[in-house]
Amino acid sequence: MILVLGGTSDSIKICRLLNEYKKEYILSVTTQYGADLANGISKNVVVKRMDKEYMTKFMKENNIRLVIDATHPYAIEVSKNVIEVSNNIKVDYIRYERKSLLEELSYDKVIKVKSTEEAYEKANELGKNIFLGTGSKTLKEFTENLKGKKIVARVLPTSDVIKICEDAGLNADNIIAMKGPFSESINEEMYKHYAVDLVITKESGIEGGFLEKVNAAKKLDIPVIVIIREKINYPNVINYINDINGLIVED
Repeated sequence: MILVLGGTSDSIKICRLLNEYKKEYILSVTTQYGADLANGISKNVVVKRMDKEYMTKFMKENNIRLVIDATHPYAIEVSKNVIEVSNNIKVDYIRYERKSLLEELSYDKVIKVKSTEEAYEKANELGKNIFLGTGSKTLKEFTENLKGKKIVARVLPTSDVIKICEDAGLNADNIIAMKGPFSESINEEMYKHYAVDLVITKESGIEGGFLEKVNAAKKLDIPVIVIIREKINYPNVINYINDINGLIVED
């Protein structure tokens, strides 16, 4: 049996590939949104946040022989846990990692930082009308530390995410609830509409619309703060989903 750790659009593509090869697998996600993405594609979906103890038990009980880690690039703790568990119980591990697009940027107003804290410290120096394209998990950290700033957050249009926005002090004037990815022109119009003078985003890949966000900012001469991914030592990394073909083992 194969265990796919997902919840992203990338993991759904991996599930489609496994369906094509008629492989038996379980898709593990941490949110109902992740489960909804898999609706009609994956028959065996588990919605649960797994710690190392539960993950070990789950993998043993389900006779997992291969883990395909397609979690979000910033879900570092999940990846660290599954690497450790896989090593301990001798299960093969593959990490699918979106290829970094940082080297493709040609904009001198891109500012690279390593953490949310660095991002809001730099933002306090640079911006007044700040566009947040960093997701909902760190929203409260930004709203609590960006004092005297107008914040516009673009987030998923789900009730739990909207609640996170409201709990962080944002209201309808500060929330863009839309599902991406977005084209360069849509980003450009949003930046204009909200008079954005600083963009904060994460180092997502092609699927996350990263270049479109940065290129739109470049057109309008808006600085962009990019929170880069933490580097961890993945034991077996691929950057293209089709590379999984030759790595799938018989279960």
